[in-house]
Amino acid sequence: MPATIRLMRFGKKGYPTYRIVVLDKRKKAVGSYLEKIGTYNPMKNPAELIIDKQLLTKWEQKGAVLSNGMKKILHKS
Repeated sequence: MPATIRLMRFGKKGYPTYRIVVLDKRKKAVGSYLEKIGTYNPMKNPAELIIDKQLLTKWEQKGAVLSNGMKKILHKS
């Protein structure tokens, strides 16, 4: 099963917060996901990134691919 690790936007207008989720690559970006592995809040100064590293490595070992946005966020932190 092709899986991807990406950001899913939540929050109100003008104040975004994101969940870091693993979802099936073939499904839409909105809706159900396989597992939530963290959160990202860009509105705090500095931006707050909370991620479960064990779950991240588990899914990467299973073949999940990071989205471009996730690569940028992980590279910064």
